[in-house]
Amino acid sequence: MKNWVKLLISLALPQIAGISGALFTVTGEGSWYRQINRPSWNPPGWVFGPVWTLLYILMGIAFYLVWKNNSADRLKKPAMTFWIIQLVLNFFWTLIFFGAHETGWATLEIIVLWIFILLTILAFFRINKTAGWLMVPYLLWVSFATALTATIWQMNS
Repeated sequence: MKNWVKLLISLALPQIAGISGALFTVTGEGSWYRQINRPSWNPPGWVFGPVWTLLYILMGIAFYLVWKNNSADRLKKPAMTFWIIQLVLNFFWTLIFFGAHETGWATLEIIVLWIFILLTILAFFRINKTAGWLMVPYLLWVSFATALTATIWQMNS
């Protein structure tokens, strides 16, 4: 497969996951999210779109750098599998939190997501250092999102 096709697929996959998750993300007036208790440090709603778009682009570039790399399959296969798993978990967090309104389950799920992001980063570093570093902002954002999710769960239990 040509590298430009790999790049397009790599950039499209996270965006598709993000757009799919956005279908369950209702935060407007009268929404469940507006009615629950949230901490004072909850970011304004307009922050999430640009942040996630940038993170999805970085994730896609990182995946591309690993996919096109000439490393042995014994290194690439687990790295790419971890990346796909974390992307699926990313989608399911949105479904659990915004779709099902299950803040406790969302807290547990985001912790599992965080672990898979870390596993992805460690596997990517073994193949391409830049790919590993491109995933770090995502891990930092999900660390913040984990604290936010757990706090919302606690505040609404």
